[in-house]
Amino acid sequence: MGLCRIKENPLRVALLAIALSAVSVSVWAAPEATFMDPQGPAAIAQKAHLIRVTLITMIAVLPVLVLVPWLLWRYRYRNTKARYTPDWEFSPRLDLVMWGVPLVIITVLSAQLWSATPALDPYRPIDPAAGKMKIQVIGLDWKWLFIYPELGIATVGEVAFPVAEPVDFELTSDTVMQSFIISALAGQIYVMPGMTTAVNVEAMQVGVFEGENMQYNGTGFAEQKFKAQAMSRADFTAWVEKVRSQGVILDARTFETLSQLSTKVQAQAAIGAPALPGGIIYFSSAPADLFASVRNQYHSGHAQTIAQPPAGAFKASGHSHADHTLSP
Repeated sequence: MGLCRIKENPLRVALLAIALSAVSVSVWAAPEATFMDPQGPAAIAQKAHLIRVTLITMIAVLPVLVLVPWLLWRYRYRNTKARYTPDWEFSPRLDLVMWGVPLVIITVLSAQLWSATPALDPYRPIDPAAGKMKIQVIGLDWKWLFIYPELGIATVGEVAFPVAEPVDFELTSDTVMQSFIISALAGQIYVMPGMTTAVNVEAMQVGVFEGENMQYNGTGFAEQKFKAQAMSRADFTAWVEKVRSQGVILDARTFETLSQLSTKVQAQAAIGAPALPGGIIYFSSAPADLFASVRNQYHSGHAQTIAQPPAGAFKASGHSHADHTLSP
């Protein structure tokens, strides 16, 4: 009986659809969706900005969602009580609302964007007074290589850092453009060959967060994910020692294998690294200038080939590959 009444009233159908949409959004935005459950100051600020902009936009959107079904119901053909004015063509008050409200909303949104742009700048240090850890990231097909230049180690499929300490991710690509994100900690940042981008993050509590590539780049795109672990300082120190004891050496031949079109699991098997869960690869040593060499080789003026290691970094470390003579 109730269903029949709903079918007879388009306004009720529209309101029910809006309510169901709101419930769906609430379910989607549950803690499992890490973007809506931020764990760092940058992500918290971004979520607040999104909510603020959404609420301002709803001033224009909600009246449309409510009034359109109401107008269709009010001025339906069978409603003889509705006023019929075929010669009506202009209303100053209606025009003022229709043009004035959007103009005010656009002005307010512009002011919000003006103030939020520097505040949410991914290059902006989270705490300029505090020291920060630098982690260099190289985008490959279809994996991320994380280099700790100050520690001399590297990883694939997993990145770790101390909790409550700023981390500066410095990024480049040795393949096509990609998009790096750890949604619980910060927004996405594009990664391009021959260029350097950066994003500053800080985790407020110990935890494991998912990172991924958001720019489609081929067959293994869905597998280009990694674990970002925020640890206590003591646990992080133990993790570094674990990487050094269980890792393999990152030399020219290993980097060439890593650069092939392969997922983390495939690269792990091809390199012969310990079979850690999820295709995680540890490197006990890595050239200090590998990141700069990968980036600079695209400035050499020569065409680049697939899986061509930057010779400069590995020559400096004594692990050169005879077939690759390109200097950064």
